[in-house]
Amino acid sequence: MLRSTARDRPSIPARYRDSALFVLLAVLFGGSFVAIKTGLRELPPVLFAGLRFDLAAVTLLGYIALTRPRSTWLPRTRGDVVGIGMAALFLIALNNGLLFLGQGATTPAAASVMYGLNPILAPVFAWWLLGERLSWLGALGIGIALSGVILIVQPSPSTFTDASAVGQLLVLGAAAAVALGSVLLQRVGPDMDSTPLTAWAMAVGAVLLHAASLLVGEPPTAVIGIGPETIASIVAVGIPSTAVAYAIYFGLIKRIGPVRANLVAYVVPIFAALMGWVLLGSAVSLWTLVGFLVVVAGFVLIERETLRAELRRLYRRIGATSSSSQTPPCDD
Repeated sequence: MLRSTARDRPSIPARYRDSALFVLLAVLFGGSFVAIKTGLRELPPVLFAGLRFDLAAVTLLGYIALTRPRSTWLPRTRGDVVGIGMAALFLIALNNGLLFLGQGATTPAAASVMYGLNPILAPVFAWWLLGERLSWLGALGIGIALSGVILIVQPSPSTFTDASAVGQLLVLGAAAAVALGSVLLQRVGPDMDSTPLTAWAMAVGAVLLHAASLLVGEPPTAVIGIGPETIASIVAVGIPSTAVAYAIYFGLIKRIGPVRANLVAYVVPIFAALMGWVLLGSAVSLWTLVGFLVVVAGFVLIERETLRAELRRLYRRIGATSSSSQTPPCDD
């Protein structure tokens, strides 16, 4: 009898593995918008963001310490230290501080759509910092995506003071922080694995968020007496939507690059809108849907080469499967 070994077992191609992780990341990030909205009923926004990363950092660092040799998860090079600092400042502190501040004044669906601008901003920063070429069609796509954002916000003299419009602009600032931070992280090129880098960035980012919370005058005693729904929202945001999701996200940045990794923002609004509607009864406005479709049209222009290559690969695979199924078996 032949024994099957690990080497004999079929391995999952990296492309399919990353695709599955991409979808899982969209689900986890989409759920975070609903959990954040729930927690903001009792907690100040920046303090809530700090608590999110307190829990996430302890969870992820504890997991790494128990499962990996110490030599593999301690920063050892200048690139590791700079990478942790960049990720902590842009991807953790600025991103989440602005996101939590903005989402307190808008719906999960609108916030997730505005947050979805980061894949449009990432190519701009990649062109500026990494020297990646941006064609005129790509520039047109960015312009179309920006017009989609304008449809969502619908700026006018009155909306500049409207709480919802201000909230969406703060979320837009969070999207810009994500786009810039992910490109900077690729430029620095840290040597350490993405999971421990994520954990250390969370720990440093949590400290920055708590300092910011004190600077804006949020009372630390706000955590006393919070209800079970708020506690559940901290756990839901802190572990699956942060400790797990950010480890996946940083890994995707390292393997497929910041521009393609940030495309997850186009799938997140679907799950955020569905969960917001089911759990919170949040309505999705017509202009939010139209604006989202316009932003997606801009994305198609920017990523047209990648999409064309994937469609060709899918067409060849379908053709090969069809041909093999129609080939008659050979007689022995």
